[in-house]
Amino acid sequence: MTPPEKAEALIRHYFAMCNRADHQGLVDCFSDNAVHYFPPGLPGAPWRGARAIADGWLWCVKTLGSQWSIEKVLASSDGREAVIEWTHWKTGIGEVLRGDEWYVFDENIERIVEIRAYYASPVNKAESENKLFGFDYPGRGYSLEAPGVPPRIEGN
Repeated sequence: MTPPEKAEALIRHYFAMCNRADHQGLVDCFSDNAVHYFPPGLPGAPWRGARAIADGWLWCVKTLGSQWSIEKVLASSDGREAVIEWTHWKTGIGEVLRGDEWYVFDENIERIVEIRAYYASPVNKAESENKLFGFDYPGRGYSLEAPGVPPRIEGN
């Protein structure tokens, strides 16, 4: 597997662990000192450490009915960095958020060291779907429904 393929596989595995609400699987995706940065307004952000990141996503699944889709992936030739476009389906509250994330990996591309999240737009609670204005999501082949994977909630 090439370094870019290895980076993409790790990201896809991370999203699978998010969608399954697999706490240990999430922890295993990150270095112990990993940091997940977010735009302003998210309480407790940034999330620091593998366990804090896993705890945060499990909270989202339990509280918001969260599920995620990966729409696009680009990885650097050495596999040490990648950027993705994603959709966050908050099925429990009827909201959709789209955005990008920049990933930094450890030397062996076995763990995520850093994620920097960027939202397509500021979260507007008056809208059920937060997205880029005028962008043709269906025409570009983006997911229009949450993944059909039922979350499996595990204890911490």
